[in-house]
Amino acid sequence: MASASYSAIGPDANETDPMASSTGSLRGRRRGRGKKDVGYHGQATWISSVINLVNTILGAGLLAMPSALSKMGIFLGIFVIAWAGATAGFGLYLQTRCARYVERGHVSFAALSQLTYPNLSILFDAAIAIKCFGVAISYLIIIGDLMPGVVEGFAPGAGEISFLVDRQFWITAFMLIVIPLSFLRRLDSLKYTSVIALCSIAYLVILVVAHFIKGDTLAERGEVRVFRWAGPVSVLAAFPVIVFAYTCHQNMFSILNEIMDNSHFRTTSVIFASIGGACALYILTGITGYLSYGDNIKGNIVSMYPTAAASTIGRLAIVILVMFSYPLQIHPCRASIDACLKWRPKRKNQNEASPTRHTLLNPPPGQINQKRNTEMSDLRFAVISTVLIVLSFVTAMTVSSLEKVLAYVGSTGSTTISFILPGLFYYKISDPDSSHHQRLIKDEDDEDEGGGEGYDMSDAIKSRTWRRGLLRNLALALAIYGACVMITCLVTNIFLVAGGH
Repeated sequence: MASASYSAIGPDANETDPMASSTGSLRGRRRGRGKKDVGYHGQATWISSVINLVNTILGAGLLAMPSALSKMGIFLGIFVIAWAGATAGFGLYLQTRCARYVERGHVSFAALSQLTYPNLSILFDAAIAIKCFGVAISYLIIIGDLMPGVVEGFAPGAGEISFLVDRQFWITAFMLIVIPLSFLRRLDSLKYTSVIALCSIAYLVILVVAHFIKGDTLAERGEVRVFRWAGPVSVLAAFPVIVFAYTCHQNMFSILNEIMDNSHFRTTSVIFASIGGACALYILTGITGYLSYGDNIKGNIVSMYPTAAASTIGRLAIVILVMFSYPLQIHPCRASIDACLKWRPKRKNQNEASPTRHTLLNPPPGQINQKRNTEMSDLRFAVISTVLIVLSFVTAMTVSSLEKVLAYVGSTGSTTISFILPGLFYYKISDPDSSHHQRLIKDEDDEDEGGGEGYDMSDAIKSRTWRRGLLRNLALALAIYGACVMITCLVTNIFLVAGGH
């Protein structure tokens, strides 16, 4: 959703504690206490949520892991891969915590911006939209670059037919597949294409491991570093590749909106399964790929394998992967563009109109229907989707390389989505002095009443208060870490990459 939408809790909403009937308390729902969500029911299963999130994470960056390890050495490389996964996973976890403050089915970056930094929400959504749009274009460029080689690999004489080795022809042809997928409203609708994309990932991993086991690349292998690195400059150049390989936070709120069981345990297990699976594949591919070629490794390891049917299928697998990942970028990009178009500045003398949870849980009767109908209209949905698809298509057809642009977009957009926004949102929204946070923790504390004989409420509340304070401080630390990563990556791109390193 593009903005927060709060519907009436029910005819007796004013007679009950707003937070007691809130859809935000995941813990209350897990225990079976409180009221169920009114008018909204998720349909996505746990496995489909994991599949879509893993497909958003995994991409062409998987094939760059061996090259990253060659710069860092195996020991440091594994540590950085695990660290990047842990920090990205913590950002996802903070998103699930923030979702408790917004009505079920309506959580988004824009909704949380309205609750925390309403006048900055347009900047947040613009960063998300630009980042996702740039990645979508890069996917089309990858298709145009790889398909001519795939055709020649399967049919060596196809080069005589000019259009079969024309990148623009293949971009146009594959648009006929991705356009219908990009017009699907629900992220869960893409679960079957995500399964196909994950099969492509599985093939690529098997291809890398098989060549390592076979040992047919040892003649071309250079030095292998286990504990030594290639120097601070090379490490800084490889660091963004690993950090950005986990970026999937733009689709996390859609998954939280659509998942059938959005209990704390279920959503946390989605994060563990997705991040953990991606981390394991990154480490496996990185180590086996690096041991295959050593320091002679290049950016894309599949391009280094001898020309054969297996490597040609590998290139086709990359095409299939990015083709089905394209709609996963259009989905959040469309929502962010819609939020930018709806943005209106808030004046300081309009505090009474600030969309806090307390005021929006009890809207005036005349505004209830209006708040229920905040979902993007069919016409608006179609227009924004069409504009995004056409612009990405035209850009991919006219530009053959977006590496430098994507480097800057990734440095700003990925760090903003993955670290800065989740950290800032949770730090702000969990302020102990805020009224909506006090109501939420009151709801949680009330659940412990009647915990049984010998149950010490004061100790339980003290322990929970300490954990909340620790989580809030860690959220601020994540935001600061994200700012440091952004500065590091921008400096790397400006002085190292641009300098010809």
